[in-house]
Amino acid sequence: MTDRPNIIWIMADDLGYRDLGCYGQRVLSTPRIDRMAAEGARFTQCYTGSPLCAPCRSVLMTGQHAGHTRVRDNFARVGGVPPQGRVPLAAEDTTVAQVLKDAGYATCIAGKWGLGEPGTDGVPNRKGFDQWFGYLNQRNAHSYYPPFLWENEQKIELEGNRDGGRGQWSHELIAEFGLDFIREHADEPFFLYCAWTLPHGRFEVPDLGPYAEEDWTDEEKAYAAMVARIDHDVGRTLDLLDELGIAGRTIVFFCSDNGAARRWKPFDSCGELRGKKGDVYEGGIRTPMVVRRPGHVPAGAVLKEPWYFADFLPTAAELVGAEAPEDTDGISVLPVLTGQQQPVLLERAIYWELPKDVLQQAARRGRWKAVRKGLECEVELYDLHADPGEKENLAARRPEVAAELADYLTREHTESPHWPDETQATD
Repeated sequence: MTDRPNIIWIMADDLGYRDLGCYGQRVLSTPRIDRMAAEGARFTQCYTGSPLCAPCRSVLMTGQHAGHTRVRDNFARVGGVPPQGRVPLAAEDTTVAQVLKDAGYATCIAGKWGLGEPGTDGVPNRKGFDQWFGYLNQRNAHSYYPPFLWENEQKIELEGNRDGGRGQWSHELIAEFGLDFIREHADEPFFLYCAWTLPHGRFEVPDLGPYAEEDWTDEEKAYAAMVARIDHDVGRTLDLLDELGIAGRTIVFFCSDNGAARRWKPFDSCGELRGKKGDVYEGGIRTPMVVRRPGHVPAGAVLKEPWYFADFLPTAAELVGAEAPEDTDGISVLPVLTGQQQPVLLERAIYWELPKDVLQQAARRGRWKAVRKGLECEVELYDLHADPGEKENLAARRPEVAAELADYLTREHTESPHWPDETQATD
């Protein structure tokens, strides 16, 4: 037994900020996550590391923001691993799993990795994970009935899915792998990263559950059923911790990797937030974040302090008494998780970028949010306290704030050989 807590990070894929009952959802039912929020804390202004799959995971794992971390888009503009040009983490990139493994933790990922191709230094077992089971990259993860999954560095053929069969639903296999890991390591400190692919498309589910008769499209019904399954399996995880008597020494985080891929009209998945997945506006990067550790995280707390995925590594390091790498951009948010004041979260700046047709950049400091689309473009400025939907650009009215954040955007971006700045449009 140990006083150092187990750490479980459960992350949905393309779940919208408002898709949970505890965040205002009125159509979809999420009773177990809502109960988790009642038993723990719910953050209203937590952020992912990027509005897209691979880079947000890179920020989460390395603690470096999107202007510094290795992986900044799903595919490289220059180089990467053929044929798709994916960029893997390198040997010199330190992950949260490596920090925790070095501190004596058993480590596991169950789900989608997205940060390393076969045989590269970026595969999970070479980045600190003792065990892993799931998808190595995003392409295979588009199917919930794939021909194979990976277990450690071995490809596992799924016989039930041979020749286009639909006999083995990947989420069920992945969720069970994570639960088995908890059972196997209940008497020692562990880190479990549940990188579930629900409710990402394709919208393939064994059944539509309580939503089968709704007057929605087939994809809307499948999306709703996926959210229901997420909720169910969060509940199974929490129940198992209670059953094993380790809930009080296990901190559980639940979030989404980025904003909803669609705004999903029947569910109003993004609510009042502007944009969606792929945008550095709030709808692309703000995530639901629920944290539970009975006796340590205040029950029923609704917390407004802004924090983001880069903060996870230093937070995990402090939880276990380890040192975070010096090049980490985040800070530990452990004080606010345990109900203390942490004024620095209200004062510091947070950075995002995404190198699409133009370099999308965003930063938040306090109430102010800056967005820039192109390195030489003007900054948009929004007051998130008064205007969380980012409807009114205040750059002309508050030029001093816009200029300060524009300087910050310029400072925090470092050029990557895989996404060189000279290819960025600036009009």
